[in-house]
Amino acid sequence: MNKLLLGLALGTSLILTSCAQKKNVNAQNDPWLRADSIRKLIVAPTFKKQDFNIRNYGAGDDSTQLVTQAFAKAIKACNESGGGRVIVPKGTFLTGAIHLKSNVNLHLEDGAKIKFSRNPDDFLPVVFTRWEGMELMNYSPLIYAYEQENIAITGNGVLDGNASNEYWWPWKAKAEYGWKQGMKDQRADNQLLKEQNKNRVDPRKRIYGKGHYLRPAFVQPYLCKNVLIADVKIINAPMWNLNPVLCENVTVSKVKIVTHGPNNDGCDPESCKNVLIQDCYFDTGDDCIAIKSGRNEDGREIGRPAENHIIESCEMKDGHGGVVIGSEISGGAKNIFAQNLRMDSPELDRVLRIKTSSLRGGVIEDIYMRNIEVGTYKEAAVRCNMFYEEAGDFMPTIRNVVVENMNVKKGGKYGVLVNAYEQSPVENLKLINCKIDGVEIPVKVDYTKDMVFKNVVINGKEVEAVNSK
Repeated sequence: MNKLLLGLALGTSLILTSCAQKKNVNAQNDPWLRADSIRKLIVAPTFKKQDFNIRNYGAGDDSTQLVTQAFAKAIKACNESGGGRVIVPKGTFLTGAIHLKSNVNLHLEDGAKIKFSRNPDDFLPVVFTRWEGMELMNYSPLIYAYEQENIAITGNGVLDGNASNEYWWPWKAKAEYGWKQGMKDQRADNQLLKEQNKNRVDPRKRIYGKGHYLRPAFVQPYLCKNVLIADVKIINAPMWNLNPVLCENVTVSKVKIVTHGPNNDGCDPESCKNVLIQDCYFDTGDDCIAIKSGRNEDGREIGRPAENHIIESCEMKDGHGGVVIGSEISGGAKNIFAQNLRMDSPELDRVLRIKTSSLRGGVIEDIYMRNIEVGTYKEAAVRCNMFYEEAGDFMPTIRNVVVENMNVKKGGKYGVLVNAYEQSPVENLKLINCKIDGVEIPVKVDYTKDMVFKNVVINGKEVEAVNSK
């Protein structure tokens, strides 16, 4: 009997091992099976069924009066009671920085608008944050959370950053955003922060804020777990809109972002793991979705790649790129999946954009995109660029990029555009079943290795891949 049981156990073990091996082989052959496994790891947080209305904590009907303390009190009460929803009812509420705490869902009811102050002092004291991939103490993001779990922003209301050519945007130092000669701007602070990053100054001693001009991000959960942002509309951002940093298990669903200011990226998950971006609308002044992992020394020292991201069923209008990886990508990126996307705008520069440099370094690999419908774009459908910023000593790597079933009705200047280093060519770039009409130059590449085109038709003619020798 014991021998029989032992034999059955061994047989079962061999069967399970064989099934696991087959599953791994299948995942290698079909990376979208890997995406299915990643999807199971991303679970939106749930909240206790109790509400805390900001009106009960001092928020009145006067939309010109700050109600920052009402938000803070309601969030504190919700958190201390085990969590639930902080309700923003119909109406417009003016506030400074909002800091979320664990187990709190900031919920905007229909007709609710949170309008943020234009006074930079209302985003003090400074907090530990990131600015273009570099750590520092700076103005608080408009909505911020640090080392919290189970947090959300939900509902059909509006988040209005209240930025314009008179407020926040002129700090960019560009005339089209209201800057005029003699105005204070971000250039000196930006340069100093880069030097502090390079010289490895303690990030908590990189103190900016009052008297400085680095615009805050709109929504930034930092080192948080279990994050949900759903349904809200976001307008008039000072800078990047959604910028989760070093977070795990992030869901962004049915969010509408319409804002055309400087660096108004739509969603920038930075050094995050297990991220789902679905059913969103982007009409932005910069990249629609930009996946990041830190700039230069900060990114390399922390060493946290962007990994396990799924982007699906989104619509992109204006923007520098639809799906973008970089440029603050020194920690690398891997396992990025994008599918069932719609893009259409003469002001959309690129469909898939990978941008890095030898100042950044990092490995960008295993990028998969499929089922993309494009009306028109401006520059390139697929763009890989290793010369986005000045040169350095950290050779970047781009490999294993697959684009399938992309249909472009009217392309821009290029179909595929690649600029790489001879010593680090773009490897294993594959286009499969792609049709691009109306481009000036079908393919322009310099250094590639094992690039493959299968059934790629540009301007009505099948095009072959071009590899450097």
